[in-house]
Amino acid sequence: MRFTSLLQLLLLAGVSLVNASPVLEKKDADVREKRDIQVVYKGCDVITPKVFIISMFSPEADIWYTNANIKGSIGNLLAQNITVPGFSPLFPEAHCLKDGSVCQLTTGESEINAASTITALVHSPLFDLKNTYFLIGGIAGINPKYGTLGDVAFSKYAIQVALQYEFDAREIPANFTTGYVPQGAYAPDQYPSSIYGTEVFEVSETLRDIAASFASSAKLNDSSAAKAYRAHYTDQGVTIYEAATKAPGIIKCDTATSDVYFSGNLLGEAFENTTKLFTNGSGIYCMTAQEDNATLEAMVRAAKGKLVDFARIIVMRTASDFDRPYPGLSDIDNLFYADQGGFTPAIENIWLAGTPVVQGILQGWNSKFAAGIKPSNYIGDIFGTLGGTPDFGPGDVLGGASKKREVEEVVDRRSMYNQKGVMGAEVARRANGAMQDA
Repeated sequence: MRFTSLLQLLLLAGVSLVNASPVLEKKDADVREKRDIQVVYKGCDVITPKVFIISMFSPEADIWYTNANIKGSIGNLLAQNITVPGFSPLFPEAHCLKDGSVCQLTTGESEINAASTITALVHSPLFDLKNTYFLIGGIAGINPKYGTLGDVAFSKYAIQVALQYEFDAREIPANFTTGYVPQGAYAPDQYPSSIYGTEVFEVSETLRDIAASFASSAKLNDSSAAKAYRAHYTDQGVTIYEAATKAPGIIKCDTATSDVYFSGNLLGEAFENTTKLFTNGSGIYCMTAQEDNATLEAMVRAAKGKLVDFARIIVMRTASDFDRPYPGLSDIDNLFYADQGGFTPAIENIWLAGTPVVQGILQGWNSKFAAGIKPSNYIGDIFGTLGGTPDFGPGDVLGGASKKREVEEVVDRRSMYNQKGVMGAEVARRANGAMQDA
């Protein structure tokens, strides 16, 4: 009798003795997940930085820590050390000033590390980054046509120059100038018809110019070895490398992203051409780095979700080495053996040039920067993900809305063919033909 009464009570309460409700199970799981998150972040205040410094490896980060107590510095970035799930196992923490106004992280080197760390950052509940300015501050190689060792470059474009087909140097077709061919193209000088979306990013030119103006107040460092090395770029009366012979300064030119650490005249010239091709002639390749396009892709996706403001990104690279040798020196000596003397000044100049940029934003926060700086140019990726019309890409190559639609349709069809495992050569020929007819 007691058993029957208990069964009746359970049935009246809506409890099944056979199967638990899937809806109830999911709801319980959601509650447990939220509870676990609350436990992980219990007692943590959400930090709202005004500036976030992005470093890529230890020396770029350490220069901010070691100068914390020097007069004129931004302060101690190790005052708060926050472990962020998803960060590199080598660099698991973000570091912030005591008041949280400035923070810094280290992504780890290479595109994969950069994309992973920045993705973890923008989705972390520990930070509110909607109004944060990001300073990407790292070292890079320098094209001697446009700059010298120790230079500080502020960029508008970041170009993923290695996102191409590649022939081994020993097997380059006789009529090709390089072994690199854009995706979906049939020659090095054809615009890619297989667009991935990470080929080119454009950041605010207006903010770039403001940052460069702030940095111009810095007294940059140099070295005796760098002075001696750069002097060789006037050897044999070569004049195209005049910029390489100057003392370090502030320059404005663009960044080439590649996980491959390349060196030499042929690759340098090939990626100069790639930069011009992908940006429709407006980009100037002067710096070579590994991470920027990966960082910016993560930022574009975050900006699409209103997690960050893509108009608040500054790309700053300092020159640690030349990407090609001076006349008479071999490529291998330039890469492996020559004492270029640029590494130490480049590291020091991240802090020297970056500090007035950070301080300028902080000091002008209420009057100017809190509201944001409206870009005078298009910002974003080749897809127009954040709105507006890109001033680079196949549409700009061809000119005119009808030509742009034609290429977009051809590219879409080619992507469909590729997904089915079919080469789609006829479709690709039509795409290249459309480009050449314009």
